[in-house]
Amino acid sequence: MHCPRCKSSDTAVIDSRVTDEGRAVRRRRTCEKCEHRFTTFERQELISLIVVKRDGTREPFNRSKLERGIWLACIKRPITQERIDKLLTKLEEKWAANKKEVSSSTIGNDVMKELRRIDKVAYIRFASVHREFKDVEEFKEELGKLFV
Repeated sequence: MHCPRCKSSDTAVIDSRVTDEGRAVRRRRTCEKCEHRFTTFERQELISLIVVKRDGTREPFNRSKLERGIWLACIKRPITQERIDKLLTKLEEKWAANKKEVSSSTIGNDVMKELRRIDKVAYIRFASVHREFKDVEEFKEELGKLFV
């Protein structure tokens, strides 16, 4: 593993812990050259899942891309990295069960369901991008559903 600071490949593991309910290993590392400490995660690779986009194109599922989108919705909200990791792992397992492909709309809708349970502001933020609200009326309509 290369050091993110100095790019040296001379790093050592100083602590390892099982995390994410046994689905990942968290490793604390130190760089022998610059003494920078950093954390890496090792996860079991799920079957290669293909995402079918709205326009019909297909691309490999990218957990970090989806995580970035979720975090954008969660900016300045009381949501932890651990909670986001659990959400993503749960959904990845759901999508990978007996499927090789999943539509981007299924991914978006499932994320919205989970965010709605966790944090309503994050849900609305994510929904506004996923559903591509065209005007304020569509936004108001979605807010109305939220508080019924």
